Amino acid sequence: MSRLSGAARHAVFAPLDDGAGRSEAVARRLGRAIALGLIADGEQLPTESELATALNVSTVTLREALSSLRRQGLVETRRGRGGGSFVRASADALTERARRRLREMGTTDLRELGDFHAAIAGAAARLAADRASADNIARLREIVDRLAAARPAHARRRIGGRYYIEVAAAAQSVRLTTQEIDLQSELGELLWSPMRPALDQEKLHERTVHNHRAVIDAVERRAGDAARALTERHIEAGVQRLIELHFDLVERDGGGAGDPPAPP
Repeated sequence: MSRLSGAARHAVFAPLDDGAGRSEAVARRLGRAIALGLIADGEQLPTESELATALNVSTVTLREALSSLRRQGLVETRRGRGGGSFVRASADALTERARRRLREMGTTDLRELGDFHAAIAGAAARLAADRASADNIARLREIVDRLAAARPAHARRRIGGRYYIEVAAAAQSVRLTTQEIDLQSELGELLWSPMRPALDQEKLHERTVHNHRAVIDAVERRAGDAARALTERHIEAGVQRLIELHFDLVERDGGGAGDPPAPP
């Protein structure tokens, strides 16, 4: 997979602004980026001193975070010449984590996450229609072409997350891009997890590619309101499917989790 655009990469390695629990915050930021494929499998992370400086944390804090990522199986550290910290990610572990998270989440959490994502991604699409360069638009089309050809589910998840992040980057907003990275780490793994029947997964994949292409067409036409409306409708439909899948999982596993069914 090609490397991140400059704006999106800047968001991943931007200084942390939260105070307490900084090693956990670093591990959470990098772990989410790995889960989304923003930092590719096998990619070498910057040196500890470079990464600590970029994130505005001490090297002790960074080493604690890297230790946490190694325990999660997301990073491998090699010693000696040519050594360093390299990204590792297990598709099976990420799928199981998504299944557990979806079962434990309530419908209120899912609906609020969906509302927030629709607001962020919709605003990014509208601004992208005003600000995206020809290179930004070409990059978005390249990502959706890769999504159309992607197999299996974990590859789709990573490319699908990249689409929203690159739309935010095309809006020329670091804050929207950072918010989108956080949202994709919460929603992306759920939306693309192979928990559905294979036929449903293929229909979802085809519909997503079609809808994303429609948004890019609107961005290229500089039709901001249309880009925003298309994005919001796609996200709302996706969250509704997650709520239905949540109840399927709860029923299959014996019930006892989540909120009561949401009103129609």
